Amino acid sequence: MKDIAAALVKAQKEFGPALKTSTNPAFRSRYADLSACVEAVIDALNNNDIYLMQPTHECTDGVIVETIFIHSSGEQISSGKLHVPATKHDAQGYGSALTYARRYSLMAACGIAPEDDDGNSAAKPKPAPAKPAAPAAKAPTKIEGKDTEWQLKVVAKPDGDHGEWSQLIIDATMLQLEQAKTEEQVMNIFKTNRNIYDEVKSGSPTAYDVLMSEFKAARAQHKEAA
Repeated sequence: MKDIAAALVKAQKEFGPALKTSTNPAFRSRYADLSACVEAVIDALNNNDIYLMQPTHECTDGVIVETIFIHSSGEQISSGKLHVPATKHDAQGYGSALTYARRYSLMAACGIAPEDDDGNSAAKPKPAPAKPAAPAAKAPTKIEGKDTEWQLKVVAKPDGDHGEWSQLIIDATMLQLEQAKTEEQVMNIFKTNRNIYDEVKSGSPTAYDVLMSEFKAARAQHKEAA
């Protein structure tokens, strides 16, 4: 793995920023879409004789994407498989999940900073069908946790719904995973905020699946680097 390792180090020095070029109307924010993430790294990779490939794997409830770097010497490195569930089992749902998975798998593999979540249907919790007699689930306004450096501190609006609150938890977790330097720190984030993630799971199972996919990808990245 000597040749590809040296080439990846040189390529990473040339990576550009993943610019926020797209707008997410649901959250009124800007984010770096898939094309911006690819553009940030593809020239640097190719200039150092590295081919970027993102094959998919068979999956019944969503998509599984793997980011692989192949060097002209024949050596290759995989970032591991990232699973993202599809909230809708149709072409649009699977396409959205694939875009989301490719973007985050690429950013994790290249070590570039993840931007604001795009709020697409792969990441945004699917709202439960409304029942006339049952009010929408409300977001908890406060959750007590351990007082540590990895403690999430997200406060929802009193009238906010559980889906929006869960999306805030996903965004905050992604920022912490970006700062984690080891697999142990990744697990500390999960353990410290376990009570918060249990609340996400009870109100937004799809959001919880996305969170677990992010933790799995982060652990795989640090195992590969170790």
